[in-house]
Amino acid sequence: MSAIKSIRLSELTAIINATIQYAFEGSIFWVVADVTSHSYKAQDDRHFFVLAEKGEGTNSLTAKIDAVAWKPAAAKIRNFETVTGQKFQSGIHVLVAVSVTYNGAYGLKLNMHDIDINFTIGALENEKQKILQRLENECADFIQKDGDRYITRNNQLQLNLVIQKIAIVASSGTAGHEDFMHTLQDNPYGYSFFADNYFTPVQGENNSHLIKQMLIDIFKSGKPYDAVVIIRGGGAQTDFLIFETFELGQVVAKFPIPIITGIGHQRNETIVDIMAHSPTFTPTKAAEFIIAHNRYFEEGVADLHNTIIYRAQQQFQSRRQQLEPVIQTIKNYSRLLLQKQKGQIAHFESVFAIMSPDNILKMGFAVLKHKGKIISNADNVLIDDEIKLTLSGVEITATVTSKNESDGSEFKL
Repeated sequence: MSAIKSIRLSELTAIINATIQYAFEGSIFWVVADVTSHSYKAQDDRHFFVLAEKGEGTNSLTAKIDAVAWKPAAAKIRNFETVTGQKFQSGIHVLVAVSVTYNGAYGLKLNMHDIDINFTIGALENEKQKILQRLENECADFIQKDGDRYITRNNQLQLNLVIQKIAIVASSGTAGHEDFMHTLQDNPYGYSFFADNYFTPVQGENNSHLIKQMLIDIFKSGKPYDAVVIIRGGGAQTDFLIFETFELGQVVAKFPIPIITGIGHQRNETIVDIMAHSPTFTPTKAAEFIIAHNRYFEEGVADLHNTIIYRAQQQFQSRRQQLEPVIQTIKNYSRLLLQKQKGQIAHFESVFAIMSPDNILKMGFAVLKHKGKIISNADNVLIDDEIKLTLSGVEITATVTSKNESDGSEFKL
């Protein structure tokens, strides 16, 4: 019986290692996979995890392999988390650069060198586009797309001329809420606002239903709000996934009160921004938008006031020019009329002077008084009655001794 030729295990692993080194040495592969079984050793700044791939549309594994990210790669992971806001943890879908390594004691592993940030952001954008397409398809009665713009029931509402009564959806005690209130209340024009807070978490994708409930509560309150403001402070892109859901986009699009967003992002619009009436980038910008809207109304009123004054002055000047000839005519007519009236007055003065009792008495006439009264006929004068005759400069008392009829012919001209 011949002896079986054998080798030690270490010899075999050495052959495997040499073979792998020969095949993969210096090669880096960009691999798309899911992260599972993740753990982090802070003292060594190392990540241990498994990269896995599942069959399309199933949960069955088609491939998996252990992987490790040493200190240089751990720094790349920290940058990934900062930019995307996505925690590097089990369950995320990534594009990573890896090399193949083999160790006789620890087996086959992938050594991570880099992670593609844009791949993760792109995946989020693809998911967002799918949700927007679903909103367009399933909510066609209040969401339509016109070119690159979405027309919604909410963004077609007319803002009131003045925004004063506001419902605020925000997290309690956050810097974003404080910035909004500070800007609103310390506005340079002295505008007053009435704001009701509807506090709720505004982060965490699974909390979008809480914001939806706040909007429902605002509607059911029956209060005549001029606008609803949804605000959140800054953060990484994945911090805003709460505003990228179908259910929240749907309720914002058909909400009957204009919604102003002040979500602290600087690059992309969220689905809530797209569906809302007036999107702004930050809580401060949302407050400034409201102040500017009210200022526009005030300036419009002031302009109208000035226009009315200007037009009135124009009308006054025009009418004054039209009346100038009439005024000249009235002045000339008045002067002539006054002169004529003065002549007439002088004539009457002469007549009055001639007809004055004093002049009449001087012409030989007398005033006859009977029983203290001036009389013009002698019907009541009897014989022996006492009468008084007033002549120019003298009064004579006489007794009637006779009374005879006279036809007055001697005084006729």
